[in-house]
Amino acid sequence: MTQDELKALVGRAALDFVVPLAVVGVGTGSTVNCFIDALATVKDTITGAVSSSVQSTERLRSHGIRVLDANEVEAIPVYIDGADEIDARGHMIKGGGAALTREKIVADLAERFVCIADESKLVDRLGRYPLPVEVIPMAAAQVARRFASAYGGQAAVREGVTTDNGNWLLDVRGLAIADPLAMETEVNQWPGVVTVGIFARRRARVCLLGTSQGVKALSFD
Repeated sequence: MTQDELKALVGRAALDFVVPLAVVGVGTGSTVNCFIDALATVKDTITGAVSSSVQSTERLRSHGIRVLDANEVEAIPVYIDGADEIDARGHMIKGGGAALTREKIVADLAERFVCIADESKLVDRLGRYPLPVEVIPMAAAQVARRFASAYGGQAAVREGVTTDNGNWLLDVRGLAIADPLAMETEVNQWPGVVTVGIFARRRARVCLLGTSQGVKALSFD
């Protein structure tokens, strides 16, 4: 199967986790686009969706799916999103689509995070994929220097990209993330950091992995 076919496969498989008559949390990215297209086939069974990006909101609405503001809901049963990397404990790197802060907000509303990805995203240790970090623009150079001194990472501004929140993104290369939760906790405290693209505190509980043999479901305690 091609990568696009694997994405479509896990997008359809994620429908099994959508709770009828409830609101579903929807992430961002090409794999999530496949899920949104699949969700459109059962849109009459859900109350609506909370979206993590302008891009996903537009796609949901194009299918006639009601989109609620996160401030309108207290909790949602499930959040479905992709990952740039995921390890064997459900920790992820996210932010390739520049929506990491809003993704964390919606994920935090959810009782369960279901990750959908193709098998290339499963890694032994996070860090091969550049780590996205959303920063206040005036702090970009300062945060980049701090990554170099604290972790030996090389951070660069993602050119031509502004987040939906009006901020910049740094992509940090050269990392081997041995303790994702500790790094997430520390970096989130640095002045000027809006959020770091490590999802360890709010990690996936299930990963639907698209493989050449079909969808493999991984569960994390």
